[in-house]
Amino acid sequence: MARPPPLGELPPGYTPPARPATPQILAGSLKAPLWLRAYFQGLLFSLGCGIQRHCGKVLFLGLLAFGALALGLRVAIIETDLEQLWVEVGSRVSQELEYTKEKLGEEAAYTSQMLIQTPRQEGENVLTPEALDLHLQAALTASKVQVSLYGKSWDLNKICYKSGVPLIENGMIERMIEKLFPCVILTPLDCFWEGAKLQGGSAYLPGRPDIQWTNLDPEQLLEELGPFASLEGFRELLDKAQVGQAYVGRPCLHPDDLHCPPSAPNHHSKQAPNVAQELSGGCHGFSHKFMHWQEELLLGGMARDPQGQLLRAEALQSTFLLMSPRQLYEHFRGDYQTHDIGWSEEQAGTVLQAWQRRFVQLAQEALPENASQQIHAFSSTTLDDILHAFSEVSAARVAGGYLLMLAYACVTMLRWDCAQSQGAVGLAGVLLVALAVASGLGLCALLGIAFNAATTQVLPFLALGIGVDDIFLLAHAFTEAPPGTPLQERTGECLRRTGTGVTLTSVNNMVAFFMAALVPIPALRAFSLQAAIVVGCNFAAVMLVFPAVLSLDLQRRHCRRLDVLCCFSSPCSARVIQILPQELGNGTVPVGVAHLTATVQAFAHCEASSQHVVTILPPQAHLVPPPSDPLGSELFSPGGSTRDLLGQEEGTGQKAACKSLPCARWNLAHFARSQFAPLLLQSPTKAVVLALFGALLGLSLYGATLVQDGLALTDVVPRGTKEHAFLSAQLRYFSLYEVALVTQGGFDYAHSQRALFDLHQRFSSLKAVLPPPATQAPRTWLHYYRSWLQGIQAAFDQDWASGRITRHSYRNGSEDGALAYKLLVQTGDAQEPLDFSQLTTKKLVDKEGLIPPELFYMGLTVWVSSDPLGLAASQANFYPPPPEWLHDKYDTTGENLRIPAAQPLEFAQFPFLLRGLQKTADFVEAIEGARAACAEAGQAGVHAYPSGSPFLFWEQYLSLRRCFLLAVCILLLCTFLVCALLLLNPWTAALIVLVLAMMTVELFGIMGFLGIKLSAIPVVILVASIGIGVEFTVHVALGFLTAQGSRNLRAARALERTFAPVTDGAISTLLGLLMLAGSNFDFIVRYFFVVLTILTLLGLLHGLVLLPVLLSILGPPPEVVQMYKESTEVLSPPAPQGGGLRWGVPSTLPQSFARVTTSMTVALHPPPLPGAYIHPASEEPTWSPAATPAANGPSNLGSRGLCPATG
Repeated sequence: MARPPPLGELPPGYTPPARPATPQILAGSLKAPLWLRAYFQGLLFSLGCGIQRHCGKVLFLGLLAFGALALGLRVAIIETDLEQLWVEVGSRVSQELEYTKEKLGEEAAYTSQMLIQTPRQEGENVLTPEALDLHLQAALTASKVQVSLYGKSWDLNKICYKSGVPLIENGMIERMIEKLFPCVILTPLDCFWEGAKLQGGSAYLPGRPDIQWTNLDPEQLLEELGPFASLEGFRELLDKAQVGQAYVGRPCLHPDDLHCPPSAPNHHSKQAPNVAQELSGGCHGFSHKFMHWQEELLLGGMARDPQGQLLRAEALQSTFLLMSPRQLYEHFRGDYQTHDIGWSEEQAGTVLQAWQRRFVQLAQEALPENASQQIHAFSSTTLDDILHAFSEVSAARVAGGYLLMLAYACVTMLRWDCAQSQGAVGLAGVLLVALAVASGLGLCALLGIAFNAATTQVLPFLALGIGVDDIFLLAHAFTEAPPGTPLQERTGECLRRTGTGVTLTSVNNMVAFFMAALVPIPALRAFSLQAAIVVGCNFAAVMLVFPAVLSLDLQRRHCRRLDVLCCFSSPCSARVIQILPQELGNGTVPVGVAHLTATVQAFAHCEASSQHVVTILPPQAHLVPPPSDPLGSELFSPGGSTRDLLGQEEGTGQKAACKSLPCARWNLAHFARSQFAPLLLQSPTKAVVLALFGALLGLSLYGATLVQDGLALTDVVPRGTKEHAFLSAQLRYFSLYEVALVTQGGFDYAHSQRALFDLHQRFSSLKAVLPPPATQAPRTWLHYYRSWLQGIQAAFDQDWASGRITRHSYRNGSEDGALAYKLLVQTGDAQEPLDFSQLTTKKLVDKEGLIPPELFYMGLTVWVSSDPLGLAASQANFYPPPPEWLHDKYDTTGENLRIPAAQPLEFAQFPFLLRGLQKTADFVEAIEGARAACAEAGQAGVHAYPSGSPFLFWEQYLSLRRCFLLAVCILLLCTFLVCALLLLNPWTAALIVLVLAMMTVELFGIMGFLGIKLSAIPVVILVASIGIGVEFTVHVALGFLTAQGSRNLRAARALERTFAPVTDGAISTLLGLLMLAGSNFDFIVRYFFVVLTILTLLGLLHGLVLLPVLLSILGPPPEVVQMYKESTEVLSPPAPQGGGLRWGVPSTLPQSFARVTTSMTVALHPPPLPGAYIHPASEEPTWSPAATPAANGPSNLGSRGLCPATG
C-alpha cells in the first residue's frame, strides 16, 4: 500500500490522496501481473471478511473437522520391517524379493543369534585355552536358556534349526535320531570336544547311560546295535557325511577334565591343545563333509605368519540358528506337546522372541565384570526391538518441544498494553498448529500410509516449526493493518496482505515434499507424503481457522480486555484522560506531566456506513528529525514498528523533543529499519556479503566432493548401549554377509548345466566372495548333486565288477549301487521308461562333468530323498520341491524301478559369503560385479539374480545420486513455475530459485565437512530444503516486488516488513527442532537435528542477507510508482512560541474534518505507564477529503463499534 510522507515533512500544498483517485500508476507492461495478483488478493480479502463475520462458527467447525481427523491416529500402523521400509518400490530388487516370497514364502529358513567375544584390552590374543573357557561359559549359559510359555518349557533343542534330519524306516533309530540330532551352532568350540556341551539332546537305550553328544561315538553305537537292527543304509549315510566319532574324537581344551573321553587325542598325554593350530582352517560340526565352519565365520582380527599359519586373533564368534516361526509351528503342529494350547504361528513367534531376549540377557551377564574378556550378544529380536524403540513417539520430547513453542509464541506477542497484547493469539496459534499436525497425521493413517521412525521422531517437530512461521506472519500483519481500515475489514486486509506469501510458501512446501516422494524408498516416500499432507493441513488451519482466532481477539482488544485473561477489563483504560481541542489550543499541559506518552487519535466519520480510526500527529507538534539515514530521504517511515512507547519531554530550545524509550521501543522491525537495512544496503557491505557467500559456495562445492554414500546400522543404534557395542565389534571383525545366487524358471536346467557352472564360477571369482577351502568342493546343490551321482556310479561300477549287481538283480549290491542301477535304466520316455542295456553303456555323469538331461530330474528326486544332509548343506530351496521317493533295495518289483521325475525347477539358489564389505563403495562394487555376472548368464539363457541383505539395502546407492539430482532439478523447476505463476514475475522467481539452489549446494557441502553420509534420509531433507527455504525467501521477494522506489529503498522496506516474522519463524523452527537434540539415537541428532538446524540457519542468512543484496542489485523494476496529488491547500502550522509544548488545531482542516476529538493517554508520574501506543507514522490512513462527509458533531467510536469506547 502506498504511503504518503509523514505529516511533519509534508510539502507545501499537499493534501492526502483521495481514495477514488489512484495514488499509484502501473509501471511499464506489468498491468496484467498486478491485476491478476490484485484479483487473487481480492479473493483473499473476501475470504477474510467472511471469516471475520462468522468467526465463531468458522472456529467451531474448523476445530471440529481437525479434531475428527486427529482421531484417525487411533488406526495408525508403525512399520518396522526393514524390507518394507528400505527396499525400493518397483525396483528390480523389489521384484526379485516378490519372486522369492512367491516361491519360498515370507520368511527365511532360520534366524541367527550371535555371541562375539573380544578382549577388554585392545589387541589381546583370544586364541588361548583361557579365552575359549570364557567363551564356553558364555555359550553354555546361552544354550541352556529356557522360557516357560503356554504352560510349556521351551529350550534350545526344541526350537533350534536342525539341518537335514534323515528319514529312517527303523522306528527306534528314528526316534533316537530325532532326540539326538544336533542343532546347527557355528562355534570355534566345535574344534574341541567341549563343543558337544552346547548340544542339549539326549536319548535312552536299555542297558546304557543316557546318550549325549559328549559321550556319543556313532561308529561304536552302530556296531553295538548292528545285531539288533538293519542299519546298513543309516551307516552309509553317516559315512557319506563323514561323521566318524563326532565330538569324542576331538581334543579336549582341558584334558584333565574327568569327562574328557578316552578317544580324545590328548586324553592320555594331558597336554593342552595348540588353539591356533586347531582353529587353523576352521572347524566342523558333527559332519566333516557338510558342516564346515570357515575361519572367517569364527575368528576376527586374525594375524598369520609369512607361511600363512594362523598365529593370533582378536575376536571369537558363535552363531546359534533357530527355526523360523512358520517352521516351529509346522514342527509342533499336531504334536502331543501342543495339542492343548491352540498352537498357532503367532504363538510360535512369541516363543522365539521370548527365548531370544532371554538368550541375549543371560549371555551378556555370563561373564563377571572383572573378566579379561567381554561378550556381545545379539539376536534378530534385538534388532526388531531397536527399530520399535526407534519408532516410538517420545511423549516427553513432543510435550517439551510444544511447551517451548507455546512459551516463545506467548512471550514474543505479549505487549505492555494489555489491549494491544497478543499473547493469547500466540498460544492459540501454536495449539492450532499442533492440532493441524495431529489431524494431518490422522488423515495419513486413514489413507493407509504407514508410520515409521522418521514420522514419529521428526515430523511432529518439523511440521510445528514450519506451521508456526505462518502464524507469526499473520499475527504481525494483523497488528500492522493500516489504521484507516474499518474494523469489519481487518481480517480481510490481513489475508490480502499476507495470503499470497502464505499460499506461495505452503504450496512450495507441499510440492517439495511431494517431489521428495520420488525417492523410491518406502520409508522416505511415506515420510514425504505425510509431511506434504501435514503441511496442507497447516495451510488450511492458518488460512481458515487462525483468522477466526484473530477476529475474536480483535473484539477483545477493541473492548480493552486483558490478554489471555479476557474476562477482565484492561487497567490501561482507566488511565486515559480526555483533553479537548480548545484546551490544546491554549497550549496548556496538565501540571506534573514529566512524560507525555502514547496515542493521539483523531476519530472522524469517513464514510456513511462505517467509521475509520485514523492517527495523525498534530502539525503543531514539532518532532525531532530522524537520524541520518544512509539510504537518503527515500526511507522515511518506520513501517513495522507497531508497538512503540514514546516519551515526550519539554526541551529547553525552541522545539519540543520527542524521544523514545530504547528498552521499550526496540523490536526486530525497528532493528531492521534503523540499523540492519541501512548497514546491509551500503555498497561496501554488499560487496562483502557477495564475497562471503561466494566463498561459502566454493567451500561447499569442495565439501560436496567429500560426501560419502552409506548408512550403517551403528549410526541408527544409540551409542553406549550393548547393542551398539555388538554392532561395532561385528563391523570390525566379522563383516560377513550371507547371500545367494537365485536361478529362476523360464529355462531348462537339464540342458543349461554348463551355463550354471559358468555362472557359479563367475560369481565365485568376485573380489568380495569368500572362496571355499582348497580341499573342499563348492557348497552348491549342483556340485553336491553331481558329486553324489559320481559316488553311487563308483559304487555301482565296483558292484558290477565284483558280480554283486547283474543285469537282472541288484539285491546283493550296496545301497548306492542299487540306486545307481535304478537310475541307469531310466530312459525318460513315457512309452518305454526302462532300458536295461544302458547299464553298461551309460554313465550318470559324463566325461565333461554333466548329468544326462533325460536323467536330470529323476536323479534330482533320488538325490533329494537319499542325501538329506547334502541337500540341507546346499541350501538349494528347490521350488517346486521334488517328490518324496523311498528306496528299498529288497523290493524287486517293476514299480520300485519307476522313479518320478521332479517338476522343472522355478527356483533354486547357490549360497555364498561376502567378506570385506566395510564401506558403501565396497558394497556397490560387489553388487555391480554380481549383476554383471547375472547379465552374462542371461545371455546364455540362464535367468538369475543375487539375493541377500547387501542387495536389498545397498542397491539403492547405485541410483541414489541420480534420483537426488533428478528430484532437485524437477523441484527447482516446479518452484520457479509456482513462484512465477503466483508472483507473475519470472525475474523474481529466477532469483528465488538461484538462492534456493545455493542453499541446497551449501547444505550438501556442509554435510561433507561434518562427515554426514548420503543416504535416502539426507536426500529427503536436501530435497525438502528447497521447499523449506521458500519460507525464508518468498516473503522478502514479495515485499520487494510490491514496494515503490529505488531498488535499495524497496529492499529496505521488504526487510522492514518481513525481518521480524521471518526471524520469529526461524526461531520457532529451531525451538521445534531443539527437542530432537535430546534423542537417545545419535542418528536422530546427526541426520535430523544437525542437518535441519543448519538448513534453518542457512535459510535465515540467505533470506535476510543474500537475497536483499541480490534484489538491490539485480531486482526487477517496481510494479507500481507512487504519485502524490498536489493541492493549493496548505497545512502550515504556526511556529511554536516559547519553549512550551503547544498542541493546537490548524486554522483550516481538511474538508473531511468538521470537528476533531483528540484522545491522549497521559502518564502522571514517571516512568511512563505501560499501555501507551502510537501507530507508526508510515501507516498514515489513505482517507480522502472527497470521500469523507463532514460530521456535525464529535464522532463517537462506540456508536458502531463492538463495545463502548473508553475514552
